[in-house]
This record gives sequence, structure tokens and C-alpha cells, in this order.
Amino acid sequence: MSIEIKVPVLGESVVEATVAKWIKNVGEKVNADEPVVELETDKVSLEVPSPKAGVLTDIVAQEGDTVEVDAILALLQEGAVAAAESKQPIENKNEEKIQPQAVNLSPAVRRLVEENNLDASSIPASGKDGRLTKGDVLSFLEKEVSNVPSSSSAGSTSHISETLENKKDNLREERVPMSRLRRVIAQRLKEAQNTAAMLSTFNEVDMTAVMELRSQYKESFEKNHEARLGFMGFFVKACIAGLREFPAVNAEINGNDIIYKDYYNIGVAVGTPQGLVVPVIKDAHDLSIAEIETSVAGYGLKARDGGLAPSDMSGGTFTISNGGVYGSLMSTPILNTPQSAILGMHKIQKRPIAVGDEIVIRPMMYLALSYDHRIIDGREAVSFLVRVKESIEDPRRLLLDI
Repeated sequence: MSIEIKVPVLGESVVEATVAKWIKNVGEKVNADEPVVELETDKVSLEVPSPKAGVLTDIVAQEGDTVEVDAILALLQEGAVAAAESKQPIENKNEEKIQPQAVNLSPAVRRLVEENNLDASSIPASGKDGRLTKGDVLSFLEKEVSNVPSSSSAGSTSHISETLENKKDNLREERVPMSRLRRVIAQRLKEAQNTAAMLSTFNEVDMTAVMELRSQYKESFEKNHEARLGFMGFFVKACIAGLREFPAVNAEINGNDIIYKDYYNIGVAVGTPQGLVVPVIKDAHDLSIAEIETSVAGYGLKARDGGLAPSDMSGGTFTISNGGVYGSLMSTPILNTPQSAILGMHKIQKRPIAVGDEIVIRPMMYLALSYDHRIIDGREAVSFLVRVKESIEDPRRLLLDI
């Protein structure tokens, strides 16, 4: 029986994906629930499992194709015997024949090999795991030039040398297609700039109290909650206190309406090799600092391993971005639409400040709030940021809800 493997529901407001990589090839045996293909959406990468056990008989959507929800990705013959076992290989009509020497070559190396009609298997490879590098191919070409017989004409040798120099110049640039995630990130960031009346307001916060609290209770916190005590839990709680006091910061514009939200789903921006993703801590107002820290750590691991699900990325009402982990001292974060505000945390740096009539050295952090001026007034934005500052500088306010 032939079974269709289709694009699953991808999550809130996500209607299409890009085929990133086929995990299984035509003719391979597949177990039930075993991943067969990796899809990439504008929010996350996800693996599509096989609904049944059998053999993959046809790949319909090729790598790089854009596919919509419920589109057919591949066909599976339920209960069939794998081609290797049956000795009857199954032909994939859509599969391109790949020359043995082209396997595991980067696009630039592959192009250089093909343009010079070289046999990659005959070129000594010095890369990791025996991979061929640009330098290996260039060295091979230079050796060819040096081995040109002296009886050859000067024009021929000159032509070969000129060709080699051109290849070297071409290798200084490499054109690769943008990933779907990167394309949509670019689109959304530009959309936020074009749509919202975006402004930023700044403040600075003395991190002394939180750092002392963290230092004093770090070990016992980790022992009791099996979670690392960081700064994000405090900032999430501080932001929720501010959002409750200034509900416009937690609202969004929908057409000619404003939607006020009496719940607080806080997105925490996480950088990955594929781009920036924003997993969402749902109903963060109902969570303790320990539960928030556990959620943040879990999402961070899933993001780096490519294991975030679409549901992990949806429903946010407010976002926190911590550029300080990369050393940023000051920035103006861009709105994560359709949200109306985003808080930017930055690097903690010791600076001299005035406390009363004295100059003291304190660990200070600049805070930035970018907001949509169409819905949030300057007074609300500034007051919200002051509320966050007060909660961080005196974390007892968070415990007493004052």
C-alpha cells in the first residue's frame, strides 16, 4: 500500500515551508515515526516523521522547494523491503545523478572542480574528515602549471596562469542562497520598520542588588530547583510588573482596533547559527523565577539543536533581547511584530556613578525599550522602563508585588 508523506500543520500563521534536507533516500527502509525530511519555516526547523514502516519509493518535493501545508513530500510503500535487501533498486525520477568526486564538496570547491574538468578523487585532500578544500584544488592547479613542459609555447603557459589567477579571484566571493529563515527575518524586520512608528527610550540600571542576591543564593537555588540562577528570571518578572501597570506595552494593533491582553507570554530572543529565533514562555506571570530560568535554559538548548517546535515560537505578547551576551553596550532592538514593544538588555559594565553625594563604582547595564508610538505614548514607555529599573535595583519589590 502506497502512503503519502505530507507537510504537517506548521503552527500559528505559518502556511508554507522550505525543504531543507532529505534524511532518507529513495529505496531506504523507514521505521514508523522515523524522521525522513527536514523542513525549514520562517520560525523554526522541524523534522517530518514517517507515518508507517516501509520503504521510501518516491521523493516528490526536492531540497530547496517551497511547500504548503498538506502538500505531498514523498511516497512510502508500507511493509516493502528496502532496495538494498531486495537487490532491486528503486529509481527516483527526481534524484539527480551525482558524480562520486562531487560528494561532500562545498559549492565553491565543486564549481572549481567542474570548471577545470578535474577528478576530485585524484586531488590530495587536507580538510577535516578528508574533505577537499579550496586550497587543495588551487595547489593542484598550480602544480599543473609548474609541470607544463618547457617546449610548450609561452602563450599557452600564460593562458593557464591567467586562468588560475581568475579562479583565485572568483574564490574570494561565494554566492549562496539565503535560507528561508534568514529571508523571513529580513522581511519581518523591514516590515516592522515600514509599519510601526518605532521609537526607543533608554535608561540604566544598577545591577548590584541582583548580583549580590544571585551570588548569595546561587548554589542553594541550583540545588533546590536544578536550574541555574541567571538574570533573565528577574527581568521577566520585572517586565511583567511593568506590563501590568502599563497595559498598552503588552497590547497590539489589529486593523483599527487595539487588542489588550490580560496574559503575559514573554519571548526570549536566542541566537542560533541559522538566525535569531524567539521561543515564548507562556503565561510567565504564573511561573516562579526558578520555572522561568528552567524554561529559558530548555529553549536555549532546543534552539541550538534545532529542536524547537512551531508551538514554542507562537503567541508572544512582549519580547526581551539580551545583546549583552555578545558584548553589546547599547543598541536599539527592532520590534517583533505584531508586538508593540521589545526590551533590550546589554553588557554589565562597572562605571562610576553618583550615589547621594559620593562617587562609587557600580555594575551598570543600559536598557533600551523600542516601542510603537502609534499605540504607546512616550510617558508610558518611559514609565514602563523606570518600573523595570526599580524592580531590578530592588528585587524585593518583585517578591512583595509593589
